[in-house]
Amino acid sequence: MEILLQLVFSGIALGMIYAVIAFGYQLTFATSGTLNFGQGESLMLGALVGLSLVGTIHGGPYMSYLLMIPLVIVFGALQGMLVEWIGVRPAIKIKSEFGWIMSTIALAIIFKNVAENIWGKDDLTFPSPLSSAPIEILGANVQPMQVAVVVGALAIMAAVEIFNRKSIYGKAVVATANDRDAAGLMGINTGAVITFSYALSSAVAAFAGVLVAPLTLTGATMGASLGLKAFAVAIIGGLTSGVGAIVGGLILGITETTAGYYISTGYKDVPGLLLLLLVLAVKPSGLFGKAAIKKV
Repeated sequence: MEILLQLVFSGIALGMIYAVIAFGYQLTFATSGTLNFGQGESLMLGALVGLSLVGTIHGGPYMSYLLMIPLVIVFGALQGMLVEWIGVRPAIKIKSEFGWIMSTIALAIIFKNVAENIWGKDDLTFPSPLSSAPIEILGANVQPMQVAVVVGALAIMAAVEIFNRKSIYGKAVVATANDRDAAGLMGINTGAVITFSYALSSAVAAFAGVLVAPLTLTGATMGASLGLKAFAVAIIGGLTSGVGAIVGGLILGITETTAGYYISTGYKDVPGLLLLLLVLAVKPSGLFGKAAIKKV
């Protein structure tokens, strides 16, 4: 039972990282109907930039980590704006249904190559800001950083939701997500809203990068797998549901850790992907998604 709890806690921490990235997918899909398929690279760049900043900021591991986070979030926002400006806006302007897919994939490859040239191809160790001494919860040992991952992931998603519900700019995002044409007729600059959603999406992914980095190795290849699995989470939970992102992330994270232990590490990805296929076959809109009726 202690081993199972250990795997579940590890799966929850991993699943919340998936949920944060999937949440970023939802932000751009809601406002523009497009997705940034380089979302994993936003996480990777956030982790590597955070690693470089931690080494230059003085004040101890904990304080340097806290001071680094706002800078990484700003960097992620700027990177997201660049992706929207170069890869998405031209496709939306000419009403290309698939141009943004190849553009965001191409930018993801470029970002990966840039990262390899700056930080190298070898994986690096990200110093943990918290003690490595485990915390005992229900008989299972949990790393303090795993708890920080769950708290941080929930906090950033809650902050975005509060921003959307309470601020005037957030309400513009919600209005654009509900009906972009109507929002434009009401005087909302929907183009700026779409740019903002991409900035927010990449900022959230960059934040996820510095959350997960102390628990794993940091390198130019870390984003591809995480981004792909987070996309699966977004599909499982539903591209229109924040709750779906959390539930889907927890399901995939726990499934991976338990399957890796009880079956084989070589098959840890299989149960989650089988679940994806099952959800697509039974409920294509996702567990918590809403099927849209398109008038033609």
